[in-house]
Amino acid sequence: MKQNMQKRNRAKIRLGVNIDHVATIRNARGGSHPDPVDAAILAQKSGADGITIHLREDRRHIRDCDLARLKKEIKLPINLEMAATEEMLAIALKTRPNAVCIVPEKRQEVTTEGGLDVMKNEKFLREMIKKIHAKKIRVSLFVDANEKQILAAKKVGADIVELHTGEFCHKKGAAKKAEFLKIKKCAKLCEELELECHAGHGLNYETAAEISKIPQIIELNIGHFIIGEAIFDGLAQVIKKMKMKINK
Repeated sequence: MKQNMQKRNRAKIRLGVNIDHVATIRNARGGSHPDPVDAAILAQKSGADGITIHLREDRRHIRDCDLARLKKEIKLPINLEMAATEEMLAIALKTRPNAVCIVPEKRQEVTTEGGLDVMKNEKFLREMIKKIHAKKIRVSLFVDANEKQILAAKKVGADIVELHTGEFCHKKGAAKKAEFLKIKKCAKLCEELELECHAGHGLNYETAAEISKIPQIIELNIGHFIIGEAIFDGLAQVIKKMKMKINK
């Protein structure tokens, strides 16, 4: 608990920059431009605290070669988002990123639609996490703001819970406030269970600033907004502005 309290009182929230959509643009035309690894290097120079990538089963954006190059060319921690499959487990064990974030994945979805059902998959996840931990890799589970799922995450051996902020970002008025309170309550539960608490999905400058007010959340992972806004203001400037917004 002492360690978690120290994290809670830290001056700055970490920003993980997701570079998936740089790869999406590259893949739209084929070839190698724009290079997501170049984006990661620029993010590193601009103050990002980590790089997040989602190696999807259909390889719609990030590819295996991107992960291999990132391991060689950047010094920041790599957070590998992946489905709970044997193929992805093998890749994680071979490449050994700093952390893996296990997420639900559907072939037909445009982006991740919600959190992982940890309760439904407790046995499989427990065995998978043991194998990942054996390689000294930290494990995060991407879950909705649901206390039962967080309790299950602790039970299966996760180190980190990343709270899904998509519902909060899409709602307005009283519904938005209610979702914020759910996230706040779940973040507090993470602290009580000695689980590191992260958050992400759908965040922009305004919503990220709001979520950053929850003291137990020590890292935000943001991709689509940062890459989209970079079209207008440049990647370096957007990363610097986002870090300022979440650390006021």
